[in-house]
Amino acid sequence: MQGKKTYQEKLFVNFQLSDYVPADNFYRRLKEQLDLRFIYPLTAEYYGTEGQKSIDPVVFMKLMLVGYLENLNSDRRIISASRLRMDILYFIGYDLGEELPWHSTVSRTRQLYGEHVFTAVFKRVLKQCIDKGMISGRRQAVDGFFIKANASLDSMVEKEILEDATTFGRELKANEDEDKESPVLKLKEKQGCDDKGLKLESNPGNDTHYSPSDPDAKMSVKPGKPTALNYLGQVSVDTASHMITCAKVFLADKRDSQCLPAVLTYLTSNLKENDIAIQEVIADTNYSSGTALKTLQAIGITAYIPNTGRFKFEREGFIYHSEDDYYECRNGKALTFSGISENDKRYVIAGKHCQGCPFKNICIGDKKYMAIKTTIDKPYYDQMHLRMQTKKAARLMKKRQSTVEPVIGTLVNYLGIKKVNSKGLDQANKCLNIAATAYNLKKLLKYKPRTIKSDLQELNKASKLLNKVISKADKLILSDNNYLSRLFDIFTKHPVINF
Repeated sequence: MQGKKTYQEKLFVNFQLSDYVPADNFYRRLKEQLDLRFIYPLTAEYYGTEGQKSIDPVVFMKLMLVGYLENLNSDRRIISASRLRMDILYFIGYDLGEELPWHSTVSRTRQLYGEHVFTAVFKRVLKQCIDKGMISGRRQAVDGFFIKANASLDSMVEKEILEDATTFGRELKANEDEDKESPVLKLKEKQGCDDKGLKLESNPGNDTHYSPSDPDAKMSVKPGKPTALNYLGQVSVDTASHMITCAKVFLADKRDSQCLPAVLTYLTSNLKENDIAIQEVIADTNYSSGTALKTLQAIGITAYIPNTGRFKFEREGFIYHSEDDYYECRNGKALTFSGISENDKRYVIAGKHCQGCPFKNICIGDKKYMAIKTTIDKPYYDQMHLRMQTKKAARLMKKRQSTVEPVIGTLVNYLGIKKVNSKGLDQANKCLNIAATAYNLKKLLKYKPRTIKSDLQELNKASKLLNKVISKADKLILSDNNYLSRLFDIFTKHPVINF
């Protein structure tokens, strides 16, 4: 017999939200793991003792986490999605039919709280991960990425034009000019600008233009991508567990190498609070600079950073003698140190010393002197160059690609950090901190501690592999040094046999 369902709402319903959220639900497990009550004393300074009660700080922070966990970069969408999801309602502590906070209240509260509140949440979750043994802290991989700002290139105006227009407008108003046309527009037309303040047929840049809606947003571009107003996010990831250990936002007109000293300061502080010392840092060529290398050596961290292409370890046809600080040419003549210009050291030889040299046309030609420029930080670059020639360095660079880059991809594509929904550098830092917290929380809930059973299984796999290696070794000549080297590589690089 064919059934037909008819719907009629019950007048009275006995309903309890906790009964309808499964025990294995993500937000139910997150509610059990995450204790945010420490936020109350941190945010007490932002409230008075009278007036209407504002949004609960813990509820606000949970709504922020929901936004990034659900890849929602709009406060309006966060409230709408929460209203339709029983598990989210249970997580934030609201019941069915209970009125949620207005989205504008969420926006204002995010602006109200200082950056230290969001950093404290990130550090608390990081400590939970460390306490569970998820982070070793020994080796960190650092990388940067652009975060789209909440501003448009069309809104940019020229700095000088805007300042001159303000002065010009005050003067005209003081003189009570009868002309009703806008003095700002008159000045712009006079100086060859359009109605947005941009000079006609000119290329705006960070030095000459800015966005009034978000002055901290800077123009930047990635290869193959259009120019946009961005921020520069920097993320440090633990290579052993892929957990984020530091997340910081900088102005997009800075280079990665300029941000590295500050990133190291925040990173070492985060881990030092949990009695963890960093030993190694991995980064790409963009982080190579004299200042960055000196900072790393000063704090005792071994870095693996490929030198920038401008650095030359050796000069063709010249030999550098570090003991006496001079270069020797192919004909045995010395190029002596002549002085420092900015950050470069100059080594010079006069043309009169090159008379009769068979290599004169190749080196000095018709010039009066021959000069070689090298950076004053050459010893640091030389040390890094030699370190990057090792097998370990090649292995670690591949490790960097498989750790920090996928983490950044997850933040951008799945955790709502592709574009910030706020304005200002401080607000962008708050957004990245909460996105990184959401990422670590997902890793925390998926983590399964190692057990004796799992260790025995790994040992069993290692034993079988060892037997295979020994059986192959019996068939080869053990005195072959190349074979022994390959055998050693198997033991040191294999994920199971990793002594």
